[in-house]
Amino acid sequence: MHRSFDRRRFLQTCSVTSAAVASGLATGIAHAAEPIVRNGEPKFKFSLAAYSYRKLLQGKTAELTVADFIDDCAKMQLEGTELTSYYFPEPVTPEYLRQLKHQCFRLGLGVSGTAVGNDFGIPPGEKRDEQIAHLKHWIDNAEILGAPVIRVFAGKVAKDTTPEQSHKLMVEGLQECCDYAGQHGVHLALENHGGPTATAEGLLALVNDVQSPWFGVNLDTGNFHTEDPYGDLAKVAPFAVNVQVKVVIIGPDGKKEPADFKRIADILRDVNYRGYVVLEFEEDENPREACPSFVAQLREAFA
Repeated sequence: MHRSFDRRRFLQTCSVTSAAVASGLATGIAHAAEPIVRNGEPKFKFSLAAYSYRKLLQGKTAELTVADFIDDCAKMQLEGTELTSYYFPEPVTPEYLRQLKHQCFRLGLGVSGTAVGNDFGIPPGEKRDEQIAHLKHWIDNAEILGAPVIRVFAGKVAKDTTPEQSHKLMVEGLQECCDYAGQHGVHLALENHGGPTATAEGLLALVNDVQSPWFGVNLDTGNFHTEDPYGDLAKVAPFAVNVQVKVVIIGPDGKKEPADFKRIADILRDVNYRGYVVLEFEEDENPREACPSFVAQLREAFA
């Protein structure tokens, strides 16, 4: 027990130190975000990302609807369902969102979150304004759904933009949207998703500079293609407000290997994580057949 506490404190200290260094490089000011303080023992609830069903949900020839996906989540005895924005029929109306919320409640499911695609590396102008407006629109949608968190991206370094300029643009976009999200009781969770967030240091540089209690990390276990992906997951885990687990880990050589669910569970226990663990299935098998098995494996590893 004492050893676990010491390890947790060590990981938190390392992550804060790394973040301060990264932020200092980007902004010239060394300061560090504080790891999330969580009461009680680690607690895990399980959910499934609608992105796992992307081949069945997208396009005019979609085989399933979001409502069908929610039904499947209930059949898997999950605690939650993550409703990725990409698969909602346009226009997304408040009435439709309330219908989904009603369905989830009657099935005993929480809406663990939603997810959007955004790019805040775009310089000022109409396209950037559209990106910010899109996220704010989905903050409104998340509030109606009762989704506590939205997975967001930082974006890419735009052409003719320096990394420093890009960092500033991303921070400003995230900050503006966090300010708006807080007014609606919704958290924004920044994913480690390539570009400036491809490394733990790059992700933490942004975490440091966005000042909002409504901001945190969406820890994607399959997106650090580094020499030590598990070590990098441990660095950012103290700031996680949502976790998405993939079934494989991909190293810098591009080779896939099965994800070590128990090791991931230990990383989250060490930072006293309390929240949703969302399976995000990206492999070639039929997700309706494969996901129940992986949900069972996750429950066993996190027990």
